[in-house]
Amino acid sequence: MTPSQELNPPALTELWEQRWPECPPFAHWLRGRYPDRWVRFHSLPGSKRYADNETEYAIVLDRHHAVLSELDPGAVLLVVTSEWTEGPATTPQIWPRRSEIAPSAWHWQTLLEDPEEEPEHRTYTQLYAETIPWRRGAIDVLLRAVADDELANVILAPTDLRWLYHPYDGGADVVLPTREQRDALKAQHPEWLSQQSSGL
Repeated sequence: MTPSQELNPPALTELWEQRWPECPPFAHWLRGRYPDRWVRFHSLPGSKRYADNETEYAIVLDRHHAVLSELDPGAVLLVVTSEWTEGPATTPQIWPRRSEIAPSAWHWQTLLEDPEEEPEHRTYTQLYAETIPWRRGAIDVLLRAVADDELANVILAPTDLRWLYHPYDGGADVVLPTREQRDALKAQHPEWLSQQSSGL
């Protein structure tokens, strides 16, 4: 899918900076930058991390679908995927699985997580984005790849970026516009929460 006039790399960057000024689009930074609006849901009973069979994969997908449906992205979902390179150029890629799962995504931006690191040890994050019609099952291949740790740093959002959903291998982090909305979503699925006081 090619960028639309409404959502292209510059427009997406501007919108991100308006909505989430405290954090660049590093998915794993979100919970630390917005702790009062963050909740984590685990994807399997007993906080089990990885699915071993199709029954467990079905639970993983059902939980993702349930929360995403409650968040209500609307007709279109923004999908941000990441690749890593040893230099600022977009190739060669370290995790080519991303391009297999999201071949139509367009390059959004290049980020350097630690600019102070020695140049020979730097890893650049290449962000890709696409919008897809939202329906149950539309991103199951991506969600399974995340569950199997074949993809990381994935962010799902409505096109206005009012909330952010970061699936990871073991669950999902959600960041809502307000603490009240976070608390309401959290109350919907208490059995999916961590038993640790940290919420992790």
